[in-house]
Amino acid sequence: MRSKLVVGNWKMNGSRAANAELLSNIVAGLDGASAACAVCVPCVYLHQTQELLAGSPMKVGAQDVSDKACGAFTGEVAASMLVEYDCQYVIVGHSERRAYHMETSELVACKAEAVLRAGMTPIVCVGETLEERDAGQTNAVVSEQLEAVLKLLDEADVAKLVVAYEPVWAIGTGKTATPAMAQEVHAALRAQLRAHSAEVADTVPLLYGGSMKPDNAKELMAQPDIDGGLIGGAALKAADFLAIIHAAR
Repeated sequence: MRSKLVVGNWKMNGSRAANAELLSNIVAGLDGASAACAVCVPCVYLHQTQELLAGSPMKVGAQDVSDKACGAFTGEVAASMLVEYDCQYVIVGHSERRAYHMETSELVACKAEAVLRAGMTPIVCVGETLEERDAGQTNAVVSEQLEAVLKLLDEADVAKLVVAYEPVWAIGTGKTATPAMAQEVHAALRAQLRAHSAEVADTVPLLYGGSMKPDNAKELMAQPDIDGGLIGGAALKAADFLAIIHAAR
């Protein structure tokens, strides 16, 4: 049986003072939580987060990584650098990276490979825009995005992935796919993984990443193929994030 995983994505938010208060409140409220959990923070806050979460069940994650190991790539951060801050997870292919930085599915696959080579877990994001959903292209879009990763990695590495379905039209808009809508896409992703390897399909966690909140988390995570959440805005409020973590029982 796959265990639940809840990951917070702070995006470009935070300050040293706000981070300290948020993380201390989250750690204080984790008692009884059965889900694995992590926060993916801006790189400038990795050291602070590493120190504040030391000894707690909460893991540290980053929001992006370079596909290059090192070199003349100003502004980029290598996977080997993230390891030094005890990062366990790294988000790759978030819709905002794909849209604002023109990241292709092939580049996302290379980033996932770089994360794996450094011994961390990539959270591979896939998702469609509202226009693509209205055109009936949801499954085709997310399938293409995931397939690029599956083509590059061997079976042993695919088994180490986390995949997050984040409908672009539901990110930060307050709109959320119904549990049935989310489950339909998650089931298609699971089937794609199963076509690659039946064993892998039963082990890779699939997270939902489209405006999961305390009031819908339990029903979403009760779906057979939804193994947790990639949480945006709600991860910036300790009470909300904790409610989602505890809803994963």
